[in-house]
Amino acid sequence: MQFLLAFIVVAPLLGAAAALLPAPPGLRGKNPGQAVLRHGVTVTGVVLLAAIVLAIGFDHDHPSKMQAGTDISWIPALDVRIHLGVDGISLPLLVLTALLTFLCALYSYFKMPAGPSPKAFVALVLVLESGTLATFAVLDLLLFFLAFEMVLIPMYFLIARWGGERKQAAAWKFILYTLLGSVIMLLGLLLIGLKSGTFDMVALATDNGRGLTSSVQVIAVLAIGIGLAVKTPMWPLHSWLPDAHTAAPTVGSVLLAGVLLKMGTYGFVRILLPVTPDGMHTFAPYLAAFAVVGIIYGSLACLALVRPGAKGDLKRLIAYSSVGHMGFVLLGIATMTPTGVNGALFANIAHGLITGLLFFLVGAVKDRYGTADLDTLAGATGAALYGRAPRLGALLAFAAVASLGLPGLAGFWGEMLTLFGAFDPADGLSRPAFRTFMAIGALGTLLTAAYMLLVVRRVCMGEPAQHQEQPPVADIQTYEFAAWTPLVALTVLAGLWPAVLLGLTDPAVQKLLAGGKS
Repeated sequence: MQFLLAFIVVAPLLGAAAALLPAPPGLRGKNPGQAVLRHGVTVTGVVLLAAIVLAIGFDHDHPSKMQAGTDISWIPALDVRIHLGVDGISLPLLVLTALLTFLCALYSYFKMPAGPSPKAFVALVLVLESGTLATFAVLDLLLFFLAFEMVLIPMYFLIARWGGERKQAAAWKFILYTLLGSVIMLLGLLLIGLKSGTFDMVALATDNGRGLTSSVQVIAVLAIGIGLAVKTPMWPLHSWLPDAHTAAPTVGSVLLAGVLLKMGTYGFVRILLPVTPDGMHTFAPYLAAFAVVGIIYGSLACLALVRPGAKGDLKRLIAYSSVGHMGFVLLGIATMTPTGVNGALFANIAHGLITGLLFFLVGAVKDRYGTADLDTLAGATGAALYGRAPRLGALLAFAAVASLGLPGLAGFWGEMLTLFGAFDPADGLSRPAFRTFMAIGALGTLLTAAYMLLVVRRVCMGEPAQHQEQPPVADIQTYEFAAWTPLVALTVLAGLWPAVLLGLTDPAVQKLLAGGKS
């Protein structure tokens, strides 16, 4: 178990290097493109298998304890260490990352996005996976920053080279926003490390901010919080996200929504809550305010896109819905209570499963109809998925109701717990203010239901036009069924049996908020 986590982080990097090597002689005469795509499926499959073995071997009786650790000195002068470990907070995110990347690789094997060589595509996806896994596994501030930055270049090229319309502008907007946020975040991380004398996240969490003055904590939270908020993304730093999602290929959108956005909120929970509690206490009301504005803003933007005549893009709508859903995650973190933070972590996983599935489905609709424009899909030659591709229509409706937080599905528990956390925030935080935020957040759930049901009505319902010949629409293919079924099953499992996830996160959150004392 000791080196299993290190293997999970490093294996995709080795796989990326192997993908760029010349094809073996036996494959050169066949189809080297398919061979390298098969290589991507194999590597991501091995990483997923290793992540499942790690989860099974995890000591579930002590989820607050760091496990599968590696601790090697790297830069002695700065006391920077290659320090890896996993607890109940990071384990679900590791498994989610491994699962979504494998499903994307499997989907791409049968439906490779149009663009340059498959070799570069597979290598970029594997580097992206390694950086994301490392972000959730490292326990050193500088190593966290390096892993956090490692995903930017692969995602930039996935959008810029394999994306759709306006892909260059979207890719540049993505890289400029996130790089600027990261530079500010680095200053905050260096401030914490230099003032406390260590970059070790476990030692800093145990110290619980006692080695840092309140003013240092406030400055650190402001600097690091900006970088994390850009990646989350928090309103008003979100404007790169709709463009990036609209232009990205299907698998790029799945990975961006499913795992990359989680890196920002994970940083809030892993670094800012335990290391700078006084600074977080100062900024918590402002973070909550921005979060609920994001919830309402994202919902209103979706309602504007879904109305007839708005020429709304379905991928853009799902991207704006992510701004609202991540607002709930930030609201839960801002409460600084076990209930709110557990709700935030649950909502993180639920959003990864449901929105990942939604982007897969929207990609499939776009492939079949040649557009994701809602007016075209709902026009005279409407999509009418229930009549033309009933299984695809049913699955899109399932994902939509899961996204709006239907009880019994994964989306319900996270949002409910974050609202409960806002009802009774941590000591010293204004209860009237947080209860106002709770009420605004609850309004956001109603708006989410409104736009998601409108999407279902416009895309799935209606009768196919009879007055003209229409080409048949393929229903769900076997490879699509294989890629999407795990996400459906886990969405139902997490909704019906939330204790599986909360049993992992709660002890770790309790320890984190108590300053490392179990």
